[in-house]
Amino acid sequence: MGTDIGVDEAGRGPAIGPLVVCALSVPMEDRAILEEIGVDDSKKIGKMERERVFRKISGLRESRGWGLGIVVCKPARIDEWMENGTLNSLEVELFSEAITRAGRPSSSTRLVLDACDVDPIRFGTNVLSALGSSWNCCEIVSEHKMDSSDIVVGAASIVAKITRDREIKKLSEEIGIDLGSGYPSDRKTVLAIEILCQTDEPHEALRWKWANVRNSWTKTNNKTMPKRKSENEINKQTYLSDWE
Repeated sequence: MGTDIGVDEAGRGPAIGPLVVCALSVPMEDRAILEEIGVDDSKKIGKMERERVFRKISGLRESRGWGLGIVVCKPARIDEWMENGTLNSLEVELFSEAITRAGRPSSSTRLVLDACDVDPIRFGTNVLSALGSSWNCCEIVSEHKMDSSDIVVGAASIVAKITRDREIKKLSEEIGIDLGSGYPSDRKTVLAIEILCQTDEPHEALRWKWANVRNSWTKTNNKTMPKRKSENEINKQTYLSDWE
């Protein structure tokens, strides 16, 4: 039997914190194990259940040798990319990076993607192109809402969600304020953005390219939003053990 590499992301829309992409490589015969431990779309299960399943995935990854690639893309890199690119093209890059960290190309490997483009086929084609010719032997499945319809992508979504949540928690502790979820609908986040714009430059935890950040900066400082300096940010590979 072959191997499935499921890939999903967390934190595409928030104005605070990183965008996280997870690729999880699981032998097809182990898919049933994911069902047994209660894997589902991370958005469909509560926080405590996500944590429980996350711990199960962590243990099984070690005991069964599953491949894992986690890419934590910080706001500095997001903003730098958005100077000339799009969020969709950034996701293509991050998905390909996570995949190469999770497994190796093989004719028995299937890439299963939760597409981050209105055209899921285009997204899959772009990811395969970013991976390079050595991955052309792999089957690729790229569809919307794959975190709900494929068990391996669902597991990847849980790892991505937990990783981002803990990154946000760490940022909140370092900065000393509750950042909320990072989404513009979150009142805690709205307040945090206002506070983080009350300095000489917007805080590094913010995504400066986001409209709500720019609007808050302009309102608070009554001047044009500064351009973020390039930090040549390098993606960080993290491990499940970092979050246990």
